Amino acid sequence: MNIELARYFLPEGILEYFDIVDHKSTSEKIHFYLEEKNILPQEYQSEIAQSKGFLPQITVEDFPLRGKSVLLHIKRRRWTLVNTGTIIKRDWNLIAKGTRITNEFASFLKDIS
Repeated sequence: MNIELARYFLPEGILEYFDIVDHKSTSEKIHFYLEEKNILPQEYQSEIAQSKGFLPQITVEDFPLRGKSVLLHIKRRRWTLVNTGTIIKRDWNLIAKGTRITNEFASFLKDIS
């Protein structure tokens, strides 16, 4: 998939934090499969952390395109801080304040944790 073209179909700023790992289209729906990039949240950059996979996948319905439903299948990443064993994930409220991701989309991602 052409990433530059996909930017027009996905919420603004989402490709800064997620990779498109797959996409499918049927006569009624368009599916985008997104995985959070393995980039440690800014507030933990000074820590040593290990990626521990993903939280359960969630599905978000986005704005329709050409009469088709658009579904975003999102897998958010989690990390473990080596020194404390604490499991962390990205704080989407901070992201909404600092980037172009909409507050509404960030609130949705935060509420599904």
